[in-house]
Amino acid sequence: MTLCDALPRSRSGNAIANQLVRCGTSPGANYRTACRAKSIADFVAKLAIAEEEMDESSYWLDLIINGSILPPERVTDLFNESNQLTKMIGSSRYTASLNEQQRKHAAQSIKNQKSKIKNTQGEA
Repeated sequence: MTLCDALPRSRSGNAIANQLVRCGTSPGANYRTACRAKSIADFVAKLAIAEEEMDESSYWLDLIINGSILPPERVTDLFNESNQLTKMIGSSRYTASLNEQQRKHAAQSIKNQKSKIKNTQGEA
């Protein structure tokens, strides 16, 4: 948010600042919500939103750097951190999704079969 406040007060600076404030704060809120998810599917969905918003933050930071809107040394660390967080959230989302698929597959493979062992209880 400090970086957004440092952007020039121009049409493009204001537009980028507004977008960056929104998408830059959203991943934290969505991650927090994901941690309180009611199901793995809900967890994965919230992480997907967090990943998408984090990636969008990287886009706006990249635009600031490549558009020479602020000196690169002011933005590069945030840009790199944003990319790392995008990868981490994406990896967590992928792992949770894979684990859920494996759990569902394992549950489907368990069938209610009659045992081949006969119940001899009561027989003498």
